[in-house]
Amino acid sequence: MAEMERNATGAAPAVKHHADLENLPALFGRLGDDVVKLLDTKISLLRVELREEIAAYVRGLVLLAFGAGVALIGVVLLSTALAFFISSLFTGIEPPNHYALGFLLTGALLAIIGGGIARAMKKRLAAQSVVPSQSLEELRKDKQWLKKEIQS
Repeated sequence: MAEMERNATGAAPAVKHHADLENLPALFGRLGDDVVKLLDTKISLLRVELREEIAAYVRGLVLLAFGAGVALIGVVLLSTALAFFISSLFTGIEPPNHYALGFLLTGALLAIIGGGIARAMKKRLAAQSVVPSQSLEELRKDKQWLKKEIQS
């Protein structure tokens, strides 16, 4: 009978509610640990993505440097041949002067072409982003979520 009175008055749920309140600090502790673990995982992912981006960028730069070296040798040989060809068109001028004119015109042509290529590559490299935008967006979302949770 006393047990029925206790159930009717609600004493047992009050004890259970008191036990839940005692577990509340433990739950907040676990929540804090989980949040730290989540942020640690996100930062680790960001590091991995940055390493991959940097490795790809370095690989591209090495190949670009190698290709530029080979192309430079080819451009030197082609420009020399072109300069001699252009100088042969000026047969009415003395030999030192027509060679100079051939090399001058070839140099001007290559400077214009090279400037155009350099400008185009500068724009392309400026448009490329090294920052992993997906990870940063996830971290921003997590930050907003944490602010909402702390305010609640």
